[in-house]
Amino acid sequence: MPFTHAVFDLDETLYPASAGLMQDVARRITDWVQRHLGLGPEEASHLREVYVHRYGTTLAGLLAEHREKVDVEDYLAYVHDVPVEEYLRPEPTLRAMLTGIPLCRVVFTNSSSEHAARVLNALGVADLFERVVDIRALDFIHKPRREAYERLLALLRVSGPACILIDDRVVNLQPAKALGMTTVLVDGLPQDGVDFAVGSVLEVGPLIQRLLARERCGL
Repeated sequence: MPFTHAVFDLDETLYPASAGLMQDVARRITDWVQRHLGLGPEEASHLREVYVHRYGTTLAGLLAEHREKVDVEDYLAYVHDVPVEEYLRPEPTLRAMLTGIPLCRVVFTNSSSEHAARVLNALGVADLFERVVDIRALDFIHKPRREAYERLLALLRVSGPACILIDDRVVNLQPAKALGMTTVLVDGLPQDGVDFAVGSVLEVGPLIQRLLARERCGL
């Protein structure tokens, strides 16, 4: 089956972790947990770690164990209320790389569409993505749960083998691999569930070009 979609994770995939943006988001998540659950700073930080390990994301843990105390829209608005433009700037090399990918380009994120829009605009690439599949579109089923990927494929109306998924976390690639997607790890080492590993997102474009060339040759 030919490739039709290049599906990109958003945060710390389209830009490097060293930008510092997600550290600010993480600080606000801890603050939200602390205030809404009546915890101290250390308790809130520890609970976040527990929920991420147990459920995949802090929000998933909050919904599983404290649903009555969680206003999801308030949470999403608060934790993403960060000065994105102070961390990110337009990246012409990223734009050129994405432009050269002759597939439908999609963002697949556990964050909100508003946060995704701000990040994409700050990077100067918002117009290059045909669709953003955010946590609401996923019915608040987050990566790396398999159902999130099944929901993604249903929304895109494609099967797994038609997609190349690019993410900075191995745990987010493994369910995609199980559904037949070709998986690309950004800034990591090859391991189970990873078809290709690249040092930078800028290497994704040339990799996809090679995959498409192999596809044309029937390899």
